Amino acid sequence: MRGRTPWLRRIGVLFIVLWSLVPIYWVLNISLQTDAQMSAKPAHYVPPTPSLNNYLSLLTGGGNVPYSIRQSTINIVIECSAATIVTIVLASLAAYSFARMKFRGRNVLFYTVLATMAFPPYITLIPLYRIMTFLGLVNTYTGIVLVYVSGFIPLATWILYNYMLSLPIALEESGQVDGASRMQVLWHVVLPLARPGIVSTAIITFIFGWQQFLFPLVLSSDISTEPLTVVIAALQGKHTVPYTLLSAAGVLAIVVPAVIALALNRYIVSGLLKGSVK
Repeated sequence: MRGRTPWLRRIGVLFIVLWSLVPIYWVLNISLQTDAQMSAKPAHYVPPTPSLNNYLSLLTGGGNVPYSIRQSTINIVIECSAATIVTIVLASLAAYSFARMKFRGRNVLFYTVLATMAFPPYITLIPLYRIMTFLGLVNTYTGIVLVYVSGFIPLATWILYNYMLSLPIALEESGQVDGASRMQVLWHVVLPLARPGIVSTAIITFIFGWQQFLFPLVLSSDISTEPLTVVIAALQGKHTVPYTLLSAAGVLAIVVPAVIALALNRYIVSGLLKGSVK
C-alpha cells in the first residue's frame, strides 16, 4: 500500500496539471493558426504554420475589435494598478494599527473586517451599484477602483497583520525611546522590514484585480472603462469575431498575471510563509 502512494500522488498531480494547462494550450494553439486551419477537420493539435498575425492584428491593426482590445488593456492596467496602490496603503495602516496599537474594540473591529471575507461578493453587487450610481461613479475609473479596494482590503490587511506580528517589536521600541512618533516608526522601521510581505500582498492584489469580471461588467458599460476581461466576453455577442482572434485576445489577457506569478512566485511564497509563522 505504501508503494502505491507515490504513484497515486503522481497521477493526481498529473491530472491537475493537465486539467489546468490543456485549455490554456488549446487557446494558444488556436491563436497561432489561421481561420482555415482552425476550421479544418480533424483539428490541428499543433499549429501547422505558427503565425503571430492574430496578435499583430490586435496590437497594431485598425477597426473596432483591435481598438477595443488595446483600450481595455489600458483600462485594466490603470484600474488594477490604482486599486493595488490604494489597497496596500490602507491595508498597511490598518494592519499596523491592529498589530501594534491598543484601543477599545480593536479585536471586534479586526475580526469584523476579516468576517467580510466570508460573504459572497455577489450580495454586495446591487448595493454597490446603487451607491456608485448615486455618487455618479458608474463608468469611471474611480468607481471601479473603489469597489476593488473595498473587496481587497480585508485579505490584504489579514496578510500584512500576520506579517507585522512576526517582526521583532524591539526595533520599534528602540525607535520610540529615541523620540520617534508612531508614524515615523511605521515609515522608517516597520515598512522597510515588512517589504517582502508588502510586495507579496501587492502581487496578489494586482492578480485578483486582473481576474475581476462581474463587478466591472456591472459598473462599466462602455469601452472607456471596461477592462480586458469584460471586453473579450462581450466581443462574441457584439461582433462576428474569428475564434482565432478571440483566442489571441484571451492569451493576451492571461499573459500579464501568468508572467507576474511565474517571475515573482518566490517572493509571493516567501512573503506569505514568513507572515504565517510568528
